[in-house]
Amino acid sequence: MPLDVTVERLIPLPPATVAAYAMDWRHDSEWTRGIRSATLTREADTGGFGAGAEVTRTAHFLGRSFSYVLRVSRHDPPTVLDMVSVAGPMPMRVTYTFEPTQAGTFARIRVRGGLRLAGPLMSRPVRAALTADLRALESRLAR
Repeated sequence: MPLDVTVERLIPLPPATVAAYAMDWRHDSEWTRGIRSATLTREADTGGFGAGAEVTRTAHFLGRSFSYVLRVSRHDPPTVLDMVSVAGPMPMRVTYTFEPTQAGTFARIRVRGGLRLAGPLMSRPVRAALTADLRALESRLAR
């Protein structure tokens, strides 16, 4: 079974605040634990960041450094950012969603893909990393 991991966290802030920060690629390395750098390497057809834009991330995970390129397939602030890898060590899809609640924002990250045989082995460390990412997101925004 390929990798399919979802983590969720209630963040006591409005969705517009949470999404504006989390969907901005310039903040990737500030709250996403494994990301060392992120660069907008292709703008959307309409300019800037949006559907069709590509972000190159350099990451460090499980003792290895690697780069990969994510293309934005859906960008509907403040609710959804969906990105698909177009270059890198393995195929993947990363989806961020932000739902309003009475208590703030229900933030969700879902990562799918990877190599079929590695999926079960990678689920636990990916879940731990994503859980830490959402904690870091909340911490950064609470300042």
